[in-house]
Amino acid sequence: MSKPTPISGFPEWTPAQRMIEQFVLDRIRATFELYGFAPLETRAVEPLDQLLRKGETSKEVYLLRRLQADADGPAGDDSLGLHFDLTVPFARYVLENAGKLQFPFRRYQIQKVWRGERPQEGRYREFLQADIDIVDRDTLPAHYEAEMPLVIGDALRSLPIPPVRIQVNNRKICEGFYRGVGIDDPAAALRAVDKLDKIGPAKVAELLAETAGASEAQAKAALALAEISAADASFADAVRALGVDDPLLDEGIAELVAVMDTAVAHSPGLCVADLRIARGLDYYTGTVYETSLAGYERFGSICSGGRYDNLASSGNVRFPGVGISIGVTRLLGVLFGADALSISRSVPTCVLVAVTTEDERPASNRVAEALRSRGVPTEVSPSAAKFGKQIRYAERRGIPYVWFPGADGDEVKDIRSGEQVAAAAGEWTPPREDLKPLVG
Repeated sequence: MSKPTPISGFPEWTPAQRMIEQFVLDRIRATFELYGFAPLETRAVEPLDQLLRKGETSKEVYLLRRLQADADGPAGDDSLGLHFDLTVPFARYVLENAGKLQFPFRRYQIQKVWRGERPQEGRYREFLQADIDIVDRDTLPAHYEAEMPLVIGDALRSLPIPPVRIQVNNRKICEGFYRGVGIDDPAAALRAVDKLDKIGPAKVAELLAETAGASEAQAKAALALAEISAADASFADAVRALGVDDPLLDEGIAELVAVMDTAVAHSPGLCVADLRIARGLDYYTGTVYETSLAGYERFGSICSGGRYDNLASSGNVRFPGVGISIGVTRLLGVLFGADALSISRSVPTCVLVAVTTEDERPASNRVAEALRSRGVPTEVSPSAAKFGKQIRYAERRGIPYVWFPGADGDEVKDIRSGEQVAAAAGEWTPPREDLKPLVG
């Protein structure tokens, strides 16, 4: 077999990086459960008619195809695609299982998703997301929109990463404002403004004219709204100072004020009202979130989401929801690329049990079993080489302790300090900082 060629956009972490990822997932999962979110996993594929109506990400959907057509095979496979986020499959799951769920339904979901994007640093075609959503039947109180950033703030603060800032907006503010100034296509205007950081105000003004039919004055007003930013509810005064009136605008301002007041009370500095944030997916209807990592802002958002009222609906029954998603692979890829995350050793093993001779390997196995039964990660040496060679094997793998079985009693050696002491497998415990690899 010839040497395989890597496929860009499909990251494969080293074992050490994978252990860091597992640590991150455990911390995120623990925070989600502290807030009462229950775990859920959905299938990887969804019908294309569902995936292709969710906004600009439609062009990035991976299709599911069988290599060879089979007339007797399962029907419908040619109309399936891999999900590009976890919100669309969650909405479908709610519709299919509404009779079995208790509302409001709070779930977290940690799964891979797929997008046919152009791979670059921090952007992948296969990546892991960690989502939380709250859905209710018919109506969803706005206070849940204020809860989302608090959960994410606590989850990300539990990790050894730089501080984050959650940028918050409400699409009702934007849509109401655009209506108030007379823009005929608010949805197109939202999509144009969402590109502000990528293409700049001059290009956005051109896009507003081309796609939303905005005049020069209307485009100027839309850009003035997008420039408003505040770390508290004072953004509302700046919006009203622009002199635009619309009922939907007033509703959005009130909802975003509630989000900011709650965030300031819980975690001052965590959230900022940033009225340029729009989110490109069409299903968002209220509060939207994007999250930047201090020092890594150029890589864009590592956590995003928002309120959706019409994504999960069947006839006259609606299940409005609000959700937010951490791009776990995106976050880790950026930090791995900067060597900003490390782990104290590259294997879980804390103790290597030496083997005196192959005939005495069963004795070493018994020591390992005793240590494992007490929660000490342990492996047995692969060969009965000279002890110096077995110690070097442990050094190469980053294993801190080597255990030497003996007829007159066992000893354990800390190969970093050279200290060697008598020990019994049923009693000895390593220092807490050595028991498991430490992420920093």
